[in-house]
Amino acid sequence: MDRRMSLHDVEAAAERIRGRVRETPVKPSPGLSARAGGPVWLKCEHRQETGAFKLRGAAHAVARLGAVAGVTTASTGNHGRALAFAARQRGVPAVICLSRLVPGNKREAIAGLGAEARVTGASQDEAFEEARRLERDEGFALIPPFDHADVIAGQGTLGLEILAQLPDAATIAVPLSGGGLLSGVALAAKALRPGIRIVGISMARGAAMAASLAAGHPVEVAELETLADSLGGGVGRDNRLTFAMCRDLVDEVILLSEAEIAAGLRHLAREDGEIVEGAAAVGAGAILGGKLRADRGPLVLILSGGNIDPALHARIMREQDA
Repeated sequence: MDRRMSLHDVEAAAERIRGRVRETPVKPSPGLSARAGGPVWLKCEHRQETGAFKLRGAAHAVARLGAVAGVTTASTGNHGRALAFAARQRGVPAVICLSRLVPGNKREAIAGLGAEARVTGASQDEAFEEARRLERDEGFALIPPFDHADVIAGQGTLGLEILAQLPDAATIAVPLSGGGLLSGVALAAKALRPGIRIVGISMARGAAMAASLAAGHPVEVAELETLADSLGGGVGRDNRLTFAMCRDLVDEVILLSEAEIAAGLRHLAREDGEIVEGAAAVGAGAILGGKLRADRGPLVLILSGGNIDPALHARIMREQDA
C-alpha cells in the first residue's frame, strides 16, 4: 500500500468484518488497579471466536480477496488459526506454514479447522519461505500475519472498539511482536484521541520489533523459546508498514523477563479468572513488575489471546506454589 494508512481504512474494515468477528468485553481488574495506582481495564480479546485478536485482520484480508487457489501464511499459531477459520468461511483451501517452535496445541487447532498445518523450518522466517513458494508456484494468496495493510486495518478495529467502550482511556498497553496489532490500534486510537498513550510490551527473549526500533531499522534477532511464544518471529528486513508505524506511533516499549510474564499469567488466572497465553499476560506482568502504571488515567490491557496449552498453564500455576 503506497499511500499512508488512515482512520478511514480502519473504519472501512470495521464495516467489512461486522458480523464475522465478536465484539469482546472489557472488565475492570481491581487487583491490578491497586498495583498500578489507577483504574486498569482488561480488553478480553482472548474471547474472540478463534481465541485471539488475529481473526480481525485475517477476516478482513480474506474479505478483500478476489478469486484465488487458496490462502497461505507463516504463523506462530494464532494468525494461522484465524486465517484457517476465515478461509473455511470463504470456502477456499488454506495451508498454514509453521516453524518447529509453534506449540502442538496450536498446530492441532489449525488442522481442526480444515487447513493443512505444514511444519517447516526452525523459525518463522524459514516457514515464510514455504508460504512464498505456494504463492509463487501454486497461485495461493499470501496473507502475512502483520505487515499487510488489510491485516493492520482489521486489527485496528480493536482500537475503535476500545474507545467506544472506554472513551476516557488514557493508555492502551499492546502486546508487541511484528507490530500489526500495535500499528492498527495506535492508528485508530490516536486518530480519535491524539493524546492517548500507546505502550508496546514484549518479552526480553528475541523481541524483534523492540530490537529494530532501538537500531532505527528492521533487524534480525534469534528466535528463542519463550512463554510469550505468540510474540516470536522477525519483522522482516523488507518490512513495508509496521516498522515505520510502530516507530511513529508507539510512546514506550517495555520488555519483560520470563518470570514477569509467568507472574502476569498467574495473576490473571487467580485474581481475574482469565486463562490467557503468555503473550496476553505481558500487560499484567509489566504492572506487577513495577514497569507500567496508570497515573495518567484509565489503563487498558489487551488480553490478546487465550490459546495456551493447558498442561503448560497448569505447570506455570504450580511453579509459584512449589
